[in-house]
Amino acid sequence: MIAAEQTPSATAGTSIRVAAAQFAVGVDVEQNLASCLHWIEQAANCKPDLLVLPEFANHASWYDDEAHCWRVSVELDGEFIQAIVEATRKLGAHVVINCTVRREGEVCTGTSILISPQGEILGRNDKQVLIGHENQFLQRAQQPGPIVDTPIGRLGLYACMDGVVSETPRCLALRGAQILCNSLNSFASDEGSLHIPVRAAENRVFVVAANKVGPLIPEALLEPVSEQTGIPVKFLSGAGESQIVAPDGTVLAIASPDRPELIWSDIDLAALEQARRPDGTDLIRARRPALYAPIGQDPAEQPEPVYAGAEQLMAAAIQLPGTGPGALDAAIEAVQQAVAEGARYLVLPELFYLPGQRVTDLDRALVESARVVEALQAVCGPAMLALNTVESGDQGPELNAVLLDATGIRLRQPLLHASQRHGWSATGPGLRSLACQDAHVAVLCSDDALFPELGRLLAMRGVDLLLVTAAPLEAWELRTGLVERAAENRMNLVASCQPGALGSSLICSLQRDFTVMTPWQERPFDGLLSQPELHRAPAWPGVTLAPVYPAAAANKVVSLGTDLVRGRAWWLVDAMTGA
Repeated sequence: MIAAEQTPSATAGTSIRVAAAQFAVGVDVEQNLASCLHWIEQAANCKPDLLVLPEFANHASWYDDEAHCWRVSVELDGEFIQAIVEATRKLGAHVVINCTVRREGEVCTGTSILISPQGEILGRNDKQVLIGHENQFLQRAQQPGPIVDTPIGRLGLYACMDGVVSETPRCLALRGAQILCNSLNSFASDEGSLHIPVRAAENRVFVVAANKVGPLIPEALLEPVSEQTGIPVKFLSGAGESQIVAPDGTVLAIASPDRPELIWSDIDLAALEQARRPDGTDLIRARRPALYAPIGQDPAEQPEPVYAGAEQLMAAAIQLPGTGPGALDAAIEAVQQAVAEGARYLVLPELFYLPGQRVTDLDRALVESARVVEALQAVCGPAMLALNTVESGDQGPELNAVLLDATGIRLRQPLLHASQRHGWSATGPGLRSLACQDAHVAVLCSDDALFPELGRLLAMRGVDLLLVTAAPLEAWELRTGLVERAAENRMNLVASCQPGALGSSLICSLQRDFTVMTPWQERPFDGLLSQPELHRAPAWPGVTLAPVYPAAAANKVVSLGTDLVRGRAWWLVDAMTGA
């Protein structure tokens, strides 16, 4: 980081205007500079306090060799950046631009650069997770990026693939960032629908993201590369959909998928108070860093999981006509129906047998829970069923997510993060999972499934099927939160809840055709980077069945040299693990 005089950041109640520009970047560095300058000039029309530009703004991310990458990369004090600095000074706003930058030792980095309205370089952050051939030409970050305190708030920077996994945005937020600036160079349609907005909601911050449109490789190579890889030409272009997202996951502004465009929105840091959920739980303070320590350990020194799951299983998410004691009869009927239709793993909504799905009388809940387990055990047949129990544990009463079969409870996972709505419950000591003959399974309570750290830890131990007994409090949980747990970890997921205004149950089935630039057998290349196939239940009671693919979880290589789990920037996650 280049030192700059520290100034007080904006406070709650202060409205600022943020903007993102999306445009095409080709192989002519001078022309690309002209495009950057044009969009900085255009931004003056909306008078922003912050403008974010796309990733690799100096040159398309396509190089003949290392010498070519070096030639088209920029110097931090060179003409390209100095022209951006001057334009930023004229605009009178903070500007974030990402370029390939020449560094000592004749290596290049993909680097996001924050420039002040006065033309000072306030901070820079090298990309932590490289994708595909970036691994051949760029050096990964060696240290965490800075949190830059400015008059408009505390800013953190990251780029593209850094946001497809959770660690980089999470650590920036934990270190105090209020606004995350994401520069992208992405063809993927699930960037806009999933990976961008979820990072705002799970970290309770604003996200300003700028993607590209137009070809991402030299235009002369579009057809040859398409023929060689099987990727349709349209997916060799930027997917656009730059956006600005609020801390609750609401998209405040979004650009088109295919046109150069400038978007902007007024934001107020008072919205950061939404770190508290509707029940009063603070998702950030509820974290348990000591549990997450393995994320910060070198994967080369950790055992590789063994995947022995079935190629395909049938899963079921069950929604009931109501909750409370009378719901048990409906649950028994639904379980019997799902088993008859071939479901192997079934999930029921959180505490469906208690009125309002809440414990108000602990003694009654303990009795009712035991009665429900006994009744459902009798109808499981060959299937395994996820539900919640209220039980007495060593540290006091516990809310558990359990996996039940005809022999009894096979797996018991206590609630791990303190929750206001379950304030009566003790928290358990750690994660558990069960290696069955056809799948490696974990079960989580609704609130625990929102923590990206747990999904990562489960993937590291080889879990290929996650079952969530859900009771969402906010819309983002089902819209992006649980989907991202499946996507960023390559894990099948089944979440069952009662249908309502916040959504309905969900089954995330892994796509078996996955790695970019390898032949796809079952479906044509569709522009999704890591999002699984989604099966959303209708908004009424019933059984939703869909296949899941445990064996597919073994492949976590999203592109050449990029493993979603073992490729994490483990040496940069101290903020996450408390190390």
